[in-house]
Amino acid sequence: MALRTRVWGAGKLLVLGGALVGTYVLFAAASMRIALRAREVQIPDLTSRTANEATTISAALGLAIRVDEVRRPDPKIEAGRVIAQEPPAGTASRQQRSVRVWLSSGVRAVTVPALTGETERTAQMRLSQDGLEVAALSEIRSDTYGSDVVVAQDPAPDTAGARVALLVNRAEQAVNYVMPDLIGVNGERAAEILRARGVRVAVVGSTPYPGVAPGIVLRQSPQAGFQIAPGEPISIEVSR
Repeated sequence: MALRTRVWGAGKLLVLGGALVGTYVLFAAASMRIALRAREVQIPDLTSRTANEATTISAALGLAIRVDEVRRPDPKIEAGRVIAQEPPAGTASRQQRSVRVWLSSGVRAVTVPALTGETERTAQMRLSQDGLEVAALSEIRSDTYGSDVVVAQDPAPDTAGARVALLVNRAEQAVNYVMPDLIGVNGERAAEILRARGVRVAVVGSTPYPGVAPGIVLRQSPQAGFQIAPGEPISIEVSR
């Protein structure tokens, strides 16, 4: 009986000790979480502030300001004022953290680049990089220029402007074909099919060939597998 009493007492002590340890762990975790939250602040909106104003506002919240050396042009925010920040406004952050800001260089006078002869994609990329916009995009179809190439622009290169109109050629690219193997094929039939695709075919000679019926292709130029374009000449030699 005394043994059971002792075991029961020891069990109660273990349970009580475990409860105390669990309570301590929960209390410590809650205290740490509260302490961390107490050190958090919301990043303020510094847009349009001067560097000094941004520094004063951030310092009051325990934050530091780091001004990027590169200034960015902006048509709406005057030079010397914040146009962008990282982290963004409203973000929860710990105190003593740095906020990186970019200042405006004001409206930048930009001259229109020379775009004639460039592809449409290249022209639009250059305009975007310079902060310019495409005012209008007109099209022509001409075999004189390559497809999707800028033929003209307005305003002219090296003049001031924010919007540029482009004239782009939309001529279809010539479709290339792979030269088929014509050896052993009836020459007239082969020439008819190729001419229907815009290829010029000429029979340059006929040669007697034992065991081969007349009019069968014996030789061809270009050889099978070469790429050919519409209008390109092809010569064949047939049997007789």
